[in-house]
Amino acid sequence: MKQYKTVPVLGILLLLFAPIIYAQPTQKVQPLSLEEIWKVAETNNRELKLSDLNHQQSKIEILEAKDRLLPELSLVGDVKLNSKFLIYDNGLFSSPQNVPVKGYGYGVGYNLNVNLYNGGKDKRNMDMKKEEEMRKQYEVDLQKHSIKYNAALAYFDLYKFSYFYDFLHAEIEAEKKQLRLIESLHRNGTVLKSDVLRTSVKLSQLELSLSDVTKKIEIAKQRLNILMGRENDTELAIKYQDIIELNAIKDGDYNDYIDIAFNKSPAYKMAGSDIKWNELNVKQVKATLLPKVSLYSNYNYNFPQISFYPYSNDLWGFGQTGIKLQYAIDNLYKSKHTIARALVVASQSKEKAEMKKDEISFQVKEVYLQQQQALESVETAVKNIIKTSETVRVIRSSYLNQESLLTDLLEAENALLEAKFNLTTAQANAKVTHIKLLAIVGIL
Repeated sequence: MKQYKTVPVLGILLLLFAPIIYAQPTQKVQPLSLEEIWKVAETNNRELKLSDLNHQQSKIEILEAKDRLLPELSLVGDVKLNSKFLIYDNGLFSSPQNVPVKGYGYGVGYNLNVNLYNGGKDKRNMDMKKEEEMRKQYEVDLQKHSIKYNAALAYFDLYKFSYFYDFLHAEIEAEKKQLRLIESLHRNGTVLKSDVLRTSVKLSQLELSLSDVTKKIEIAKQRLNILMGRENDTELAIKYQDIIELNAIKDGDYNDYIDIAFNKSPAYKMAGSDIKWNELNVKQVKATLLPKVSLYSNYNYNFPQISFYPYSNDLWGFGQTGIKLQYAIDNLYKSKHTIARALVVASQSKEKAEMKKDEISFQVKEVYLQQQQALESVETAVKNIIKTSETVRVIRSSYLNQESLLTDLLEAENALLEAKFNLTTAQANAKVTHIKLLAIVGIL
């Protein structure tokens, strides 16, 4: 009797905890779109964080260059022990006169130096730091385009393999039904045992392919997680079933992309920045041939007074204010080869800029044609699916009527599955090449 009384209690407990038990396995990962993945990557990608830190460093270096324009001001002080103050009136080997001074001394004061002119080196150094900061910004932009393209590459790999998984899973289920049908026909003596074996072999191959695709999906997910700055094993899902819009990809002419590239491409801007920096560097090196003019001022309190006659053991103060002119004559012959090297480097940067221009033109042309080829592949793949689907329908009907061989049916089914693969691959390639083109021209 006690056993029967416990049944309602267990039933009530199961009803209470059923929602919790059911809710746990049904929790799903929120699928992400490509734009959402890009936003996460822009915020958390480690390579982008490093590029941002380098950019911040270049900004601080500009402030450091500005600090060098400020006057130099220092406070000085010293404490010392004095030896005997000997004056040799009649030469070194004569008996000296011992001037009575304190055995210790001290001094305190300031030194001020204001740069009035040094060939514009300090201001030009600040301009060079600003140009370096601009180049770092272009590097950040280039890195951002690269990360977004790599994320798109991994995203469409996952997109492609997710569809492959669906295709293979559906094909396996269909093949299992077909195998049961063929086994039934074999038991009735309608088909041969070899048909059963061939279908079983195809089913095994499909299951092996499904296992391979599953592993590739895991690799693509891990790569996306790394690009987004997340843990490798973080759960990830994408909106792969969303329709890829290919109409917008067809817009735009090759010449339009070229014009955009030479105005927006971070790589091309970096080459132009190198030219500007090296031109400033040539002027900076040549500035060593110019004089340096500075305003200086100093004032010191010293004890004892042993610098001027008459000497005294009293505290004394003395200062100077004036303009100082310096001209390094040795730079006339020392800077000759330094200037020559700077001129060569500046010429190299101009040649590199032209090479980068040619390289970008070639990349745009190459990827633009790849995009056109991918779009043509999409159209061809759509037509092939229509044809192979009809072929499978006809051959399956004729096989069941014993008018064709199983090998013909299996080949037609494989051709249809391959056509589906080709269409998905072509759609992904069209999108990836378009994104790559946008990254190259600098508008991704």
